[in-house]
Amino acid sequence: MLDITISIVLFHTNENELKNVLNLINKSSLRKKIYLIDNSANSDLSWFSNFENVQYIYTGKNIGYGSGHNIAINKAGGSSKYHLIMNSDVEFNHDILQNAFTFMEANPEVGLISPTILNTSGDIQHFCRKLPTPFDLFARRFIPNFLKPAIQKKLDSYILTDKDYSAIMNIPNLPGCFMFTRTSTLVSCGGFDENFFLYVEDVDLCRRMHEISSTLYYPKIKITHTLAQGSYKSSKLALYHIASAIYYFNKWGWLNDKGRIAINNSITQNDNLFYVSRPASTLYLSQVVDTALYKSA
Repeated sequence: MLDITISIVLFHTNENELKNVLNLINKSSLRKKIYLIDNSANSDLSWFSNFENVQYIYTGKNIGYGSGHNIAINKAGGSSKYHLIMNSDVEFNHDILQNAFTFMEANPEVGLISPTILNTSGDIQHFCRKLPTPFDLFARRFIPNFLKPAIQKKLDSYILTDKDYSAIMNIPNLPGCFMFTRTSTLVSCGGFDENFFLYVEDVDLCRRMHEISSTLYYPKIKITHTLAQGSYKSSKLALYHIASAIYYFNKWGWLNDKGRIAINNSITQNDNLFYVSRPASTLYLSQVVDTALYKSA
């Protein structure tokens, strides 16, 4: 069995960017296989199949982010202990893969870990988030910046700016640019919901994994990621974002989402920093525990 399988979805991806991340991955001594799922209009990136440990798959059309990753997840199946969902536009020290692997091996109740994410200036990006309300998603995207100071407290509450980002936290909403998952947990959740074409699919997946396992922000590993915010620059991408948000709330509930309310209340009420989900039989409950519960990597 492989230690890890990795999926990267491509769409006219910068070649130097992709080359860099593949070289970083291949520096790791873990037994691995890397799936490149290419949604581009052409197969110009097919030469990356020559890279060590890479399987290149050309879809022939843009089938969407989650659908692309699902091809790799389905191919990985039971062939690996862990599956890493990642973007090509990240940078990291190759040893974080081994660190993540070691931590997950020691903590079988954890289904997903997400690293500290830095921007190119070295500042932490606040990607530990509550489950979104309609206000959270639409206000962040559409309220003009000059009006945001009036609702800043609400916006900050959503992205948990009051929490200690040096601590391990059990978070129901973690970003899709680097999701180190336990393959068995990922497969049991069914992977991504392919009704999302682009945006919000990571929120949905993390939420479903959070229901049956711990989904942790794990600050002992770090990556650098440039936040593109494409939907702020492109009307087409903005429409994808809106469509995904509408689908998400139609699926989970707009105002009367009892699961979201319970999970978010548990985060708000627990001012300590370390969270662990109870078993699925007590779904949506959480408890604060001593950090010693988790064996260090």
